[in-house]
Amino acid sequence: MATDWLGSIVSINCGESLGVYQGRVSAVDQVSQTISLTRPFHNGVKCLVPEVTFRAGDITELKILEIPGPGDSRQCGDSQQMETSIPGVGCQVGPSQNGTGKALKKPMSSSAPQNIPRRTDMKSQDIVISPQQQCSKSYMDRHMETLTQSKGFRRRHNSWSSSSRHPNQVTPKKSGLKNGQMKSKDDECFGDDIDEIPDTDFDFEGNLALFDKAAVFEEIETYERRSGTRSRGTPNEKPARYRHDENILESEPIVYRRIVVPQNPHKEFCTDSGLVVPSVSYELHKKLLSVAEKHGLTLERRLEMTGVCASQMALSLLGGPNRLNPKNVHQRPTVALLCGPHVKGAQGISCGRHLSNHDVHVILFLPNFVKMLESITNELNLFSKTQGQQVSSVKDLPDTPVDLVINCLDCHENAFLRDQPWYKAVVDWANQNRAPVLSIDPPISEMELGIDAKWSLALGLPLPLGERAGRVYLCDIGIPQKVFQEVGINYHSPFGCKFVIPLHST
Repeated sequence: MATDWLGSIVSINCGESLGVYQGRVSAVDQVSQTISLTRPFHNGVKCLVPEVTFRAGDITELKILEIPGPGDSRQCGDSQQMETSIPGVGCQVGPSQNGTGKALKKPMSSSAPQNIPRRTDMKSQDIVISPQQQCSKSYMDRHMETLTQSKGFRRRHNSWSSSSRHPNQVTPKKSGLKNGQMKSKDDECFGDDIDEIPDTDFDFEGNLALFDKAAVFEEIETYERRSGTRSRGTPNEKPARYRHDENILESEPIVYRRIVVPQNPHKEFCTDSGLVVPSVSYELHKKLLSVAEKHGLTLERRLEMTGVCASQMALSLLGGPNRLNPKNVHQRPTVALLCGPHVKGAQGISCGRHLSNHDVHVILFLPNFVKMLESITNELNLFSKTQGQQVSSVKDLPDTPVDLVINCLDCHENAFLRDQPWYKAVVDWANQNRAPVLSIDPPISEMELGIDAKWSLALGLPLPLGERAGRVYLCDIGIPQKVFQEVGINYHSPFGCKFVIPLHST
């Protein structure tokens, strides 16, 4: 019985891993449950080997594409044609009785395969076969490629074969479908006749000539003229032409250098927007503050502005709204404020007062002196009304790392303070605490900086700070523009909508 199928052209589906093979049956071994194909095609592509063999356990579906006639001894070649081929015949493969292999289910009878005429009214049988007339090998190859390369065609092969109305195709009919009819979706997708596809190309030029562009633009122009809307341009309007050295956008060029100092700056910075901010010497900066104080910008006002700007920057470094909100009272940040007995220390005390008002735990270090400056006394009086803690000994500073250290120990004058024992002890504590350091108005000389800062805040205009000052920020302390002009500085504010801006080294 197995020899009756020799010479048949079949399609073997081996699942997703192995794919689909087509070829002519050359051998069927019932003992080892194998089938061999000659001149095989794998997923529509000709295999390099002349013959492949499949086990019954690897086959999930087997379809008969051609049944040879009596005495037909042709071989499947690359240039030969098939006179009689039956694509799409569904020969289902199922498990055998012993569970070790799969056997073929023969159509209609147990005798040799025969050509059976087409019948569309058979409902009780599994397979209905009709002969195919004069099907060339090229058409069969296209049929195999379409059958194997498209997942949708492999998944619904029987539906495609039955819904197509080509006269040379097979109409398989499976039991289980209602009244033997295919689904409407398959008919809509695969039910068109191949012969009805037009062979002529679409005439793009002819269809484009039907569009009257001038009439449409004239209608649009008339409508815009009546409604008063802005004209979008017409075909007769000539576009404006520009030279290579002309600006297309009618706007003034951006002036990046808006601050000019009388002396050649030792160092220059730039803002995020690209504005150049030159540095000034300590003498010019001191003169600027003196002229501003003469015009009414007193020391108390300057201390308040410095404290507000420094506290705003410190709050941003501590986490801003993500950390400082009523739901995070258990994560209250701690700031160690190191101040000296001078105006720079008074600026730090003002910053500590504002931080304490924003629910930050502030520990203020200030050494004991018999006589303090009036500005320090006033700031300490205000700080004492907050929840901040004031200490005068290094031993009272926390042993664990704090969230931020604000350094106001150094000043531009009174360098003898750096030789005091309390100064050296505080510097050692800050260097061992491993907390980031913010310096407010640090001095110019790097030798005077006992504590390396991560950020430094400059007032009004920056000084030529060195590398140990870290990243430089600039704050606005409220100096009017005419005060800058009085000391010989051509000044335009670089702050924009902010009071503290970062500076970058050029």
